[in-house]
Amino acid sequence: MDLGLKDRVYVVTGATRGLGNAVARELVADGAKVVVTGRDGERTADAAAELGPDAVGVAVDNADPAAPAQLVAAAREHFGGFDGILVSVGGPPPGFVADNTDEQWQNAFESVFLGAVRLARTAAAELEAGGVIGFVLSGSVHEPIPGLTVSNGLRPGLAGFAKSLSDELGPRGIRVVGLLPARIDTDRVRELDGLSADPEATRAANEARIPMRRYGTPAEFGRTAAFLLSPAASYLTGIMVPVDGGARHGF
Repeated sequence: MDLGLKDRVYVVTGATRGLGNAVARELVADGAKVVVTGRDGERTADAAAELGPDAVGVAVDNADPAAPAQLVAAAREHFGGFDGILVSVGGPPPGFVADNTDEQWQNAFESVFLGAVRLARTAAAELEAGGVIGFVLSGSVHEPIPGLTVSNGLRPGLAGFAKSLSDELGPRGIRVVGLLPARIDTDRVRELDGLSADPEATRAANEARIPMRRYGTPAEFGRTAAFLLSPAASYLTGIMVPVDGGARHGF
């Protein structure tokens, strides 16, 4: 199936590793051009180099108010256009209510929530009909995840923002979509499993609760995101797509 991605230009934040990187790889593989971001300049440059000539790296922090305009400008300068953005940020620090400090909450709000709002707002002002704004969120949008209190507090609010944005941008032909990963086999998930006394047993117990009986792969997540960002999904907007192997028990 031709997704219609050839020569389309996307910004993918948080793309030096993990889910953002997996999405960037799938977009490039299907013919798109990408601006990949990360906070570390060397790591960002390396990630772009690995993706090849259809990728360029820009080192920014999602929490920086100047980042959105800088990224859109980079897309236009290097590739001559701007067709969409996928906002992906690293997960907030784990912890329970009593563990997380005010500083951790504030930093996470700036990066995970307000940074994403700024990126989406700037993209909305720059995109034309056929453009798309995507968010990598979490299964915690529907059900809190034990030990991820900060994420549980911020992700559902961002999903609500995304839905509101889809209503506003729909008449302009601009789509807004979200992805809700659960247990995808990334460094972040392995780190969370490693916080338990017995990581192997924790993983086995998690897999037993997933109908497909395994964690997802980053490539599987990347292919799902690439489809949602592509013209092939031109009538999909305002939706949150679980990428969880059936772990969510509900429609």
